[in-house]
Amino acid sequence: MATGKIKITQVSGKKKEAIARAIVRQGNGCVRVNSMLLEKWEPSYARDKIRVPLVLAEGIMDLSGLNIDVSVSGGGQMGQADAIACAIARALIKHGENDELHSKYLKYDRTLIAGDHRQTEVHKPGQSSKGPRHKRQKSYR
Repeated sequence: MATGKIKITQVSGKKKEAIARAIVRQGNGCVRVNSMLLEKWEPSYARDKIRVPLVLAEGIMDLSGLNIDVSVSGGGQMGQADAIACAIARALIKHGENDELHSKYLKYDRTLIAGDHRQTEVHKPGQSSKGPRHKRQKSYR
């Protein structure tokens, strides 16, 4: 019995408090997020955001033979969607070792590869809960 090497790629992506970990391996072409098929992921606009790296890679890579499993935690809906898209894009680049795909992602949106390091600002002490810089209004008359 001949044992062939199976290529498995693990990559992570972040956005705000959301962290996504993607695993790409040989398979039948299904994409799962937290053990749920991507087609069932809600809301639909977050699903569309997740599909962006897959749509961009269609002409360059053969995705029908790859299974992509993503686990995501933390953050909100759109933060998770951005983290998932980032993880998938990084995983496809690393798995395919393709410079053309890398340049296509950079041309479309740099945050697909580089991520977005911005965080929400911390609320300052002694101020209202409306925002980090919100102060009570003063009335002199």
